[in-house]
Amino acid sequence: MTEDIYTPEQVATITDYADVTAPPPGATAHFIFGTNQVIPVDIVADRYHKGLAPLIIATGGVNRHNGIVEGREFRRLLIERGVSDAAIRCEDQSANTQQNVEFAVPHLREALDSRLAITAVCKWYHRRAIHYLRTLLPELEAIYAITFEPVYSGIPITRANWNEHPDGNRRVTREWQEVSHRVADGSFKELNRIKGAWR
Repeated sequence: MTEDIYTPEQVATITDYADVTAPPPGATAHFIFGTNQVIPVDIVADRYHKGLAPLIIATGGVNRHNGIVEGREFRRLLIERGVSDAAIRCEDQSANTQQNVEFAVPHLREALDSRLAITAVCKWYHRRAIHYLRTLLPELEAIYAITFEPVYSGIPITRANWNEHPDGNRRVTREWQEVSHRVADGSFKELNRIKGAWR
């Protein structure tokens, strides 16, 4: 993919489709999708200290780039930032987004049994994350999302620059194409932002 492949109108359409941001209205369980980025830890720790993240589900197995076990690293960093270990659940075997959710279903059900809604904490364009939550936990009526701009090659990938950055272009395009295709073939359910949440 090159940066001049899309028209400005296409860039706007793809950006809108990929952007999963849907902030929760109050306290929810926070589900951190596996990544080698540290940004979500700071977001979730801050929300925990404000009473908005009473249950935190950290996910991710061995990162293929640096060998760190993401779920365990998230837990360590959260505790380092003053989060109680009792508030953290850890999934540390998954190798991809689907498995992040699949292997953490018991923790997600614990959250639902505690009457906590689920908030995904993920890259702003990670639309597969929302669809996997809905597909693998169909009882979820609403999914919220707090997002961040990941940094690749020292540059934050934003809604404004993704099309000009090779890593951003590849990743955002992948989300748009894969999710669109899977909604069309029925392997993902259609999801829309309605009343501030994905439903």
